[in-house]
Amino acid sequence: MAGVQTAVALREQGWTGEITLLGAESHPPYDRPPLSKTILLGKAEGSAFEVDFAGLGIEVQLGREVTALRAAEHRVDTVRGSVSYDVLVIATGAVPVRLPGSEGVPGVHLLRTMDDAERLRPLLAARRSVVAVGAGWIGAEFATAAREAGCAVTVVEAADRVLAGAVPAEVAAHMTDWYEHSGARLITGAKVASVTEGAVVLADGRRIEADAVVVGIGARPATDWLAGSGIELAEDRSVVTDERLRTSLPDVYAVGDCASFPSARYGERLLVHHWDNALQGPRTVAANIVLGPEEGPVYDPVPYFWSEQFGRFVQYAGHHAAADELLWRGDPDSAAWTVCWLRSGVLVALLAVGRPRDLAQGRKLIEQGAVLDRARAADASVPLKAAVRR
Repeated sequence: MAGVQTAVALREQGWTGEITLLGAESHPPYDRPPLSKTILLGKAEGSAFEVDFAGLGIEVQLGREVTALRAAEHRVDTVRGSVSYDVLVIATGAVPVRLPGSEGVPGVHLLRTMDDAERLRPLLAARRSVVAVGAGWIGAEFATAAREAGCAVTVVEAADRVLAGAVPAEVAAHMTDWYEHSGARLITGAKVASVTEGAVVLADGRRIEADAVVVGIGARPATDWLAGSGIELAEDRSVVTDERLRTSLPDVYAVGDCASFPSARYGERLLVHHWDNALQGPRTVAANIVLGPEEGPVYDPVPYFWSEQFGRFVQYAGHHAAADELLWRGDPDSAAWTVCWLRSGVLVALLAVGRPRDLAQGRKLIEQGAVLDRARAADASVPLKAAVRR
């Protein structure tokens, strides 16, 4: 997504030079969100981007995984030779974290690529029993699709709650019952000791039989190939960029899941592993390449993502910290509700379940740095935009 959008944005903003898009996979560039939804369920055959690369003068080279960066020579090495550049944009995304000891075990799957989805699709079509390791966003979406397909589903989570890395316990508590109501079995506080063909063994000795195991325990930036390149990486292995998405090396930018950027809005460096970041960031990169150093725009978005799980449309905008004030909007045990996070009264983030209008209005209010009247904001009958303190 980030690589394709950067190439297209360069053309849209007037770049007339050659553009080469390198991709590790053999498939034409495609969108990832449908992988855990329509493609997994056999409702669609693919999700290739509808981009006329030839018409835009963009050369796409598939099956060319990058292996090293030689910045002094302005070259990148790939599995099939090296490629020179005047300007390089790193958009290698992220790779899923593997469960220790699971690599090579028959029946263990990831869900990140088109090939992953195609391997899993027959299992769902045959209504096999599956175990999902991880109750984060991807685990919930896979469990949703598997239950829709008629599979017996067990979700195993090491933390004491679902979405432990994303929302606080008081919010996660109201999302836990979604699993049971869908017919999925949820086991929290359960670490996986080992995975064998046909079963998952937990640390307490319990053994869960399954025809397939899907691991969804997170992702990390795909930056191992940058070792020894001289490019600065953060502790989380993301490429460190400045406010214009420039890296520590001249003529090299980074964007999408592999890059972290400083946010003046939130006062910290952000690493955002979501689709919208891979859509918005490339426009900033392209503008800075076309306009030149110091002339282009600064990148400081309000992060946004969505998830479809267990019949609910979940949306999140912004970025919250543990110290931020949590404000409920609507009944969290109902079908539609919202949580707002305030910092000194300023709206900094919100999670909307089945309330897209709250999300749309809230996202704009976050961009504006709006201060909310707490009583009005907590009243779900009051439009969020009408809760701004004047």
